Amino acid sequence: MTANVGTIDRILRAALGAVLLYLAFLSGLPLFDGSLFKYGAALIGVVMLATSTLKICPIYSILGLKTCREC
Repeated sequence: MTANVGTIDRILRAALGAVLLYLAFLSGLPLFDGSLFKYGAALIGVVMLATSTLKICPIYSILGLKTCREC
């Protein structure tokens, strides 16, 4: 697979992933006391961090989108 995630997109994905992981495990908010929201946010956070690190988004590949200039 070729890279299809640009720099700004990667930064935003990494930030969103980190925020979701923080909210899921460290925030102490009542919303994240239930397992559905806690582990749902954690799963989405890990996926966002993985796509940011690997520079590949499977959904972008399916839709034919690219946010990087050098790809």
